[in-house]
Amino acid sequence: MKTMTLLILLMGIALPATAFSETLEIDIYGMTCAFCVDSLQRKLGKLPEITQVDVSLKNKKVRVDTGDKKADIDAIKQAIIDSGFTPVKVHVK
Repeated sequence: MKTMTLLILLMGIALPATAFSETLEIDIYGMTCAFCVDSLQRKLGKLPEITQVDVSLKNKKVRVDTGDKKADIDAIKQAIIDSGFTPVKVHVK
């Protein structure tokens, strides 16, 4: 009984944290090599609201997770531009 109560309590704590998570998928123009991927990962990883960055060279896309913070799409686009690439389209998931 105690185990079940503890499990329900933990799920109640964990679910609200993920409910506010925002994932953005951004199509990128100009990415051609592993150095491009590394540059984007480092630049986007420095933004305070981003908790995870996944860059796909094959698909020419970047996926960022913001944890429990609201994504500043303009700041993310500017970081991509500052890295030397062009954000083409942003998909909010």
